[in-house]
Amino acid sequence: MNAPAERHPTRPPRRDARAASPPSSRLDDNDSGIDTTVLEQWLPSRLRSSRWLGWRLRALVALALLGCLALFLLTRELAQQPRLDAGWRGNDQGQLVLAASTEPALRPFIGHALLGVIGGDSQVAVLDALALQRSPRWLPGDAERARHHELHEQLTRALSQGHVRLYFAEGGTAELRLQPRGSFRLGLMYWLLAGLALVLYLIAMVVLLVRPMLANALFALMALSQCGNLLFIAAATVSDLALPGGYSGLEVHARTAFDLVTAAAIVHAACLHPRRLPGGRAIALLAWALVGSLLALDARSALPQAWWWTQIVGAVLGLSAVGLLSWSYRIEPHPYALVQRRFGIVTAGTWILLTAAIAAVSQTPGTQQGIATVGSMIWVVFLTSLMLLVPFLAKSQQMLREFSLLAGVSTVATSLDLLFVTAFSFGQFTSITLSVFLSIGLYVSVRQWLLNHLRGTGMVTMERLFERLYRMAREVEAHPERASISLLSLLRELFEPLEAAVAPKSTTHARASGDGSALTVPVPDLSRISGRADETLVLRYSQRGRRLFTREDARLADRIVEQLKRAVAFDQAVERGRSEERSRLAQDLHDDIGARLLTLMYQAQSPEQEDYIRHTLQDLKTLTRGLAVSSHRLSHAAAEWKADVQQRLQIANVALDWHTQFDRDSELTVVQWSALTRVLRELVSNTIAHARATRVAISLQLADDRLELRMHDDGHGRNPQAWAHGLGLGGIRKRVKQLGGEVEWRELLPTGIECRVRFPHWSQSASA
Repeated sequence: MNAPAERHPTRPPRRDARAASPPSSRLDDNDSGIDTTVLEQWLPSRLRSSRWLGWRLRALVALALLGCLALFLLTRELAQQPRLDAGWRGNDQGQLVLAASTEPALRPFIGHALLGVIGGDSQVAVLDALALQRSPRWLPGDAERARHHELHEQLTRALSQGHVRLYFAEGGTAELRLQPRGSFRLGLMYWLLAGLALVLYLIAMVVLLVRPMLANALFALMALSQCGNLLFIAAATVSDLALPGGYSGLEVHARTAFDLVTAAAIVHAACLHPRRLPGGRAIALLAWALVGSLLALDARSALPQAWWWTQIVGAVLGLSAVGLLSWSYRIEPHPYALVQRRFGIVTAGTWILLTAAIAAVSQTPGTQQGIATVGSMIWVVFLTSLMLLVPFLAKSQQMLREFSLLAGVSTVATSLDLLFVTAFSFGQFTSITLSVFLSIGLYVSVRQWLLNHLRGTGMVTMERLFERLYRMAREVEAHPERASISLLSLLRELFEPLEAAVAPKSTTHARASGDGSALTVPVPDLSRISGRADETLVLRYSQRGRRLFTREDARLADRIVEQLKRAVAFDQAVERGRSEERSRLAQDLHDDIGARLLTLMYQAQSPEQEDYIRHTLQDLKTLTRGLAVSSHRLSHAAAEWKADVQQRLQIANVALDWHTQFDRDSELTVVQWSALTRVLRELVSNTIAHARATRVAISLQLADDRLELRMHDDGHGRNPQAWAHGLGLGGIRKRVKQLGGEVEWRELLPTGIECRVRFPHWSQSASA
């Protein structure tokens, strides 16, 4: 939007309205997530796609069944693997040591090093701690990867025979007959990781089918890659000594492809969302070409130092995505870019830290194995959690805050753990304990600052919000046409959007857009009893583009609108009660006091008494007319004031010069009309009683919401500063002050006194 939209509410451009040509100007309550383009063009594209809901639902069911079937087949295959009930660890010499077992044949050898395994005609002569490395993907050296693959292929062939013989140091031998593992012995970690992979898979399919587009396809591709990583990790947790058949050779190439494809997809997505970047297509093609070249070389085993290439390219692509999101935010301050950039920095930083930690301990197999196993799992689970959160970023601000805090604490704890292990050579228990305690202490110390930063420090307080609502209700009651401007002003102060507009669309509830960039708020027509909204406020980029709109914001906006409607309805009910009471009083005065004064006038003993009573009746008539009518036009009131003043001055033989000038015919409330009537009467009464004037000039002007009443005479009054302020002058000051005005008297030369009454903000005095 252009600059004027920042100051005044604007409507969408006329060309957008013509392009949209929607069949209806009403937004249905059942519409979920509004896209930003819908808000800008008012195109209900989600309604056009509703006819495809049938095949999408069927496709989702088919894909869900396909995912469940794949997980079932994997579980069935792992359940049929032979189970060797033993726990292993590596010692300082790099040997494989039996740590625990429930098998009677193995219990005597707990603490002994395993030298070899024979199963049928297959044997493994030399075993070391490399057998405990579950993921060859995280072995830095090519020679280590090749030896790991050969070792586990031999172990798999040996254990698959069902009857094995284990050779331990010091001449010990144990013979075992292995049984299939079974589904109930796969372990809790397997089911947790497999379930997480299935959930991520289903969410990816839902996102892709709800709105098929390139950005959603990239998200689905990243999600499927992480599903593959999770399933490989889950399968590795099941193995006791040997990995499943074919796992070692497949895992290293597949997980390399998963990580590089995820990195390229992140770069491509950063070029598309939240806005298309100039040259984004070329940048995305370059990223995919680089990844494709590496994967082609890796598939032919023609890529030397493949682990280093994977880690370096992944880090470069991750940092490139952070740079692209920063560039996107500078072009258009979309809060989604800011949130994703923060998560990108954490993700890329964790990747680089994990790479550095594994490289630093490459000469210590036991430590490297622990870091590679735990660190890679934490990184994959963190990235998976982030991808699970992405579709719901604009749904709940609380969810975003909690995940941000959890991600921060987990990242700090993991970083400290890896630092202690690599730099200080601490043991695993010592490093984990220290890292957990230090991260918790750091979290407690900066928690309040983090919460304030995530919530935003410029939010309006509840006291300020209620005060603004009360003032707005009074203003909207007097001027219903200003409801959209007043509500927009309050929402600007509350959310601090970069852009705001008033759209001529009908809606009933506030809603946040699907990407969290915009919020629509209905503006009720408070001049009608139904309060149906014929206009909608559109706010974009909360907190100056630093925050997403969420469902909590939509609910808060709904509550504000509801409270505004209630406040206006309450004020209208009170005003109706006042009007009815004034009408009753006016009728009573007219029927009772008026009848008595009329009787006294006919029974007057002298002409002076008759004139006095007649004037009193005239005053009573004016008073009852003011009480009976709830509002008066300024021009009509001025004509009545002139007639009344002229009649009173004629009786006193005083000439009147009357002048009025209005830039608009303002509507006076009862309070305004009553105050001006009594002030004018008191001024005229003082002139008649004390000034002995022959001419009075009165001018009434209204210009730019500034009302000014001037009255001056040619009487003998002097030195108004020395006057005693009794009931008359005190009443004038009190009534003027109640309306937010000021009054002053000054002496004129050669004779006379001038009284000037000013109301600098006349429209605001209506709510006094």
